[in-house]
Amino acid sequence: MDGTNESTQGNFILLGFSDRPYLERILFVVILIAYLLTLVGNTTIILVSWLDPKLHTPMYFFLTHLSFLDLSFTTSSIPQLLYNLNGHDKTIRYTGCAIQLFLFLGLGGVECLLLAVMAYDRFVAVCKPLHYMVIMNPKLCLGLVLVAWGCGVANSLIMSPVTLRLPRCGHRSVDHFLCEMPALIRMACVNTAAIEGTVFVLAVGIVLSPLVFILVSYGYIVRAVVHIQSSSGRHKAVNTCGSHLTVVSLFYGNIIYMYMQPGNSSSQDQGKFLTLFYNIVTPLLNPLIYTLRNKEVKGALRRLLLGNREVGKD
Repeated sequence: MDGTNESTQGNFILLGFSDRPYLERILFVVILIAYLLTLVGNTTIILVSWLDPKLHTPMYFFLTHLSFLDLSFTTSSIPQLLYNLNGHDKTIRYTGCAIQLFLFLGLGGVECLLLAVMAYDRFVAVCKPLHYMVIMNPKLCLGLVLVAWGCGVANSLIMSPVTLRLPRCGHRSVDHFLCEMPALIRMACVNTAAIEGTVFVLAVGIVLSPLVFILVSYGYIVRAVVHIQSSSGRHKAVNTCGSHLTVVSLFYGNIIYMYMQPGNSSSQDQGKFLTLFYNIVTPLLNPLIYTLRNKEVKGALRRLLLGNREVGKD
């Protein structure tokens, strides 16, 4: 317990990419531009979904929450990373580290579950189109979102204190650019097999279970698409699910690699760049994926920007 008390009295040092000073300057510029684009892209999705009546559907209700999650997720760590990259000060207060860990775990868990909810929405849209609006009523949509938020936050409330209370014997240097769970576990000066086992079990519940649900949903969707007679109908169904499936692939490809393995087995440098991709590139790409592949969003953007001129053309 002494190690814990020592850590709570001071700051943590986020080593990040400090062993590569030449890379820090490049990363600062690239990450700053990516972060600003992420803010613009996700804010645009939220505003368009709220302001255009044609997008007041379950799909865009969930997409709004996904964009809000991406905004919150990147903002929980990227400003601190930019600050550390821009100077010699690599510290973060214990309170800031605890908040960062809580948000990183909580928002990541919510996103896993929200992507599963969106898969169910796509399943109903393709497999039960005539009953879509009845099944995906506002009460159910709100309930599903609340369950996703509740489970994600509950997971973080369990894992954050356990991780932060690990004895560190005075060690304050985090070999990462943020207060991330595997990096904090590696700092411990005790055997962490028990907590790694707990992490694995919780990861199965909050990471793998939604993924299995997503895969099962798409299994039914593929079967339904195969039985659609018209090519235009098949194209519309594929278009409906393509964006979501792309986002799922990006998100889960990184998170499974990072968290579904023991804390000491992965390359630390590789883990940093994977976390950076997961933390900035994926939230940056999500709005582009949904905009470029989605005629409804592109139409809503045109209506929002052109107003009555676009209405006149319609």
